[in-house]
Amino acid sequence: MADKSNFTADEWKKILESPLLAGFAVSAGDPSGFIGTLQEGFASAKALATAKSDPNADALIKAVVNDLLTPDGRAAARDGVKNVVDGAKLNEFKDRALGELRRTASILDSKAPSESKAFKDWLNQIANLVAEAGVEGGFLGFGGVKVTDSERATLAEISTALGAQST
Repeated sequence: MADKSNFTADEWKKILESPLLAGFAVSAGDPSGFIGTLQEGFASAKALATAKSDPNADALIKAVVNDLLTPDGRAAARDGVKNVVDGAKLNEFKDRALGELRRTASILDSKAPSESKAFKDWLNQIANLVAEAGVEGGFLGFGGVKVTDSERATLAEISTALGAQST
């Protein structure tokens, strides 16, 4: 069973960043307005809360969630997202996030091969929840779509970056 002790400090930081980056990539792939961004953030947080309370959740997922609930864990994950956006133009955010998710997938495959698939599936699930969080387009919430074509394309790119099937 893999946990924090299986990884170097830098590798663990990448793993901690990954749930935030999965959601961030979707948001960056099709930026929403203020309300949509809030809804997407709440969807990401809900996925973490669900994993924490799920008695059947993978041990590595639980270890990441528990670490993210600490001030140091949150700071490390936020720093990772900040590094993705530092010096980048808005249209580069998604590609940078996808690059970091590819690095995370590689770390998981080499250091936690038995947990890798479940963790990557979880990251895909987070991305899907973020994509479905709000209604895009329409007027006053009517006539919009749950997942835009841009979000669908980003979900496929995330799945490819992780080397996992989208859920």
